[in-house]
Amino acid sequence: MTVQRILDAKGKGAAHIAPDATIADFLISLELQNADALVVSDNGSTVDGIISEHDVVRGLKAFGSDVLSKPVRELMTTKVITCAPGDRVASIVAVMLSKHVRHLPVVADNKLVGIVSIRDVLRLHLEAVTSEAEAMRGYIQDH
Repeated sequence: MTVQRILDAKGKGAAHIAPDATIADFLISLELQNADALVVSDNGSTVDGIISEHDVVRGLKAFGSDVLSKPVRELMTTKVITCAPGDRVASIVAVMLSKHVRHLPVVADNKLVGIVSIRDVLRLHLEAVTSEAEAMRGYIQDH
């Protein structure tokens, strides 16, 4: 199973935000996009960074409520781990676990094409297990 299968199920594209947007804008975007993290990109096709709810929590500790007016670039992670559509899901799970990340931007031909979260991986796994269980029930009932 590859990352492409996840992208096919959830749709292509990745929610992103400009590096100069404020943290307040970021929080609004999270709500509107029903996301936990956004890719930081000046143009929507490159990956300049990634920012998540956890980054805001760390920012609150450092800046207090002033964090809301800070630009995203001040809190984003700049060393972003990415994956490709052809990567095996098992391998990206291993990366997510070993690097303690929950979101991986998906890049093809040096362009952002999506984002995969640990939630997406779990959803895909649950669907596969459910499908397999239904197939086994059908097999048992037919024999």
